[in-house]
Amino acid sequence: MKVTVVPVIVAALAILAVALLAVPQVTPPGPAGTPDPDLLYQVSVIDALMQGAYDGVVPVGELMRHGDFGLGTFDALDGEMVVLDGTCYRVGMDGAAHPVNSSILVPYADITTFERETVVPGISGMNMSQVTAALDTALPSENFFYAIRIDGTFPSVKARSVPRQEKPYPPLTEAVSHQAVFLWHNVTGTVVGFYSPPYTEGIDVTGYHLHFLSSDRSMGGHVLDLAVEDTPVVLDITPRFTVVLPESGDFTEMDLSGDLSQDTALVEK
Repeated sequence: MKVTVVPVIVAALAILAVALLAVPQVTPPGPAGTPDPDLLYQVSVIDALMQGAYDGVVPVGELMRHGDFGLGTFDALDGEMVVLDGTCYRVGMDGAAHPVNSSILVPYADITTFERETVVPGISGMNMSQVTAALDTALPSENFFYAIRIDGTFPSVKARSVPRQEKPYPPLTEAVSHQAVFLWHNVTGTVVGFYSPPYTEGIDVTGYHLHFLSSDRSMGGHVLDLAVEDTPVVLDITPRFTVVLPESGDFTEMDLSGDLSQDTALVEK
């Protein structure tokens, strides 16, 4: 008697293989103990920061376990954070950048492990609106998070830092009224930033959030305005997103149901 089991099994395996090819593939997280290169790790939410949730909740050392590229601020809103090539810098009211101790606490930050996934040959723009419009055309999709790195010599960079705040903390719109503003011309350095999709309103800064660090790592800040001249841009798509929320303090009693998008846009600019 002929045995027909083998042909049936082969046919079934062939059908299964075709089915598997039709399923969208998702990159798995990295090995345990290593940062996930496709994850954007965020501390708190932007609407909480807007309302004065400035108490640090995550140490810099813990933050750095989740990437080598990012931005944010420090406990009591004490300066601007720039994370570049695995080092976390604080930019104070004098515009000077210094590496920080791993024990300093962070109330808000975004960080990822930067990978060169998409290189845009060059963009140009004489102000922030023109630069972000050029970036818009470079994004493969507006529905993903992107880490954005721009290295070059910039015709101009306008940046800021905010002074340390004292309790009771004022809202961010009031805190930035005392900001220090820096303007540099023909400055060489790196723009460190993120693009967040429109549906993240209230959670992260929607659109573009950019910080700057000079090539000698001596100065920087939160970018208010920027001119770019035919400069390459590197994009890193981050399809996974994690938010760590404060478990105590002002955050637990805040009303986060309102629309603060206009205030956020004002603070960013």
